Amino acid sequence: MTERKPPGVSFESWVDRQIREAADRGDFDNLPGAGKPIPDLDKPYDENWWVKKKLREENVSLLPPALALRKEAEDALAAVREARTEARARRIVEDINEKIRDALKRPLPGPPLHLMPYDVERVIDEWRERHTGD
Repeated sequence: MTERKPPGVSFESWVDRQIREAADRGDFDNLPGAGKPIPDLDKPYDENWWVKKKLREENVSLLPPALALRKEAEDALAAVREARTEARARRIVEDINEKIRDALKRPLPGPPLHLMPYDVERVIDEWRERHTGD
C-alpha cells in the first residue's frame, strides 16, 4: 500500500477504511489457511517464535557442532532401522562413520564428541534381525 494517511484523519479511522476497502475488493478472500485454527495459539507467547519456526523449516540447528553430530548419529541409526535394503542401511552407517572419523581427526568446537564410529557389521546384523521375514 503506497497511500499515506491524510492529515487531519485519525490513524484508527484511516486504518479501518483501508481494511474495509480491501475486504470490499476481495483482497482477503481465499487466503491460505482460511477457516483453519491458528497454529500454536494456545501456547505461551515466545518473542522468538518466528526464528524457531524458520530454523525448523530450514532444518537448521543451533546446537554446537559436536552435539549436532551426536544428534545426526542418533538419527542415522534410526534411519538404518527403517532402511528398506541392506545396501542402503550399510551406506547410512558408512556415511555417518566418515563424519565421525573426520570429527575425531579435527575436533569440533563445543563439548567433547564422546562418539566413535559404529561397527558396521554389528549394526547390519541388527538390521538383518529386524528385517528377517519382511
